[in-house]
Amino acid sequence: MDFNFNLFMNDVVETARKEMIEAGYEELKTPEAVEEALSKKGTTLVMVNSVCGCAGGIARPAAAFSVKQDVRPDYLVTVFAGQDKEATEKARSYFTGYPPSSPSFALLKDGEIQTMVERHEIEGHDPMEVVNKLRAAFDQYCK
Repeated sequence: MDFNFNLFMNDVVETARKEMIEAGYEELKTPEAVEEALSKKGTTLVMVNSVCGCAGGIARPAAAFSVKQDVRPDYLVTVFAGQDKEATEKARSYFTGYPPSSPSFALLKDGEIQTMVERHEIEGHDPMEVVNKLRAAFDQYCK
């Protein structure tokens, strides 16, 4: 039996996508969808998803758990780095002052970047540390 890497990666990507959708995030696959979502009034959390094993395995559970409270962003969206490249590039165009990072979280208010939790703040950290960073941002920007 031959190992098919492409099929394996498709499964990994689909699982990662499904985790975010089940957590209540809207998946944005086109630049137009990103522009529409990020131009809304209110607060929007953008989760830049990735297949990175370590950091992605921390970021996705943190994304799901962090929003299980009263103070949270108005909108939850996700783009997938390395998969939906144009949508991710469009989302990153809103993250002025921050280098590309995946996985990562960007919190926007009325389409303007407020703060980010970047990959270096996720990888090697406990998921609850990431949840606490996100919740602190929610407390500051989403009230």
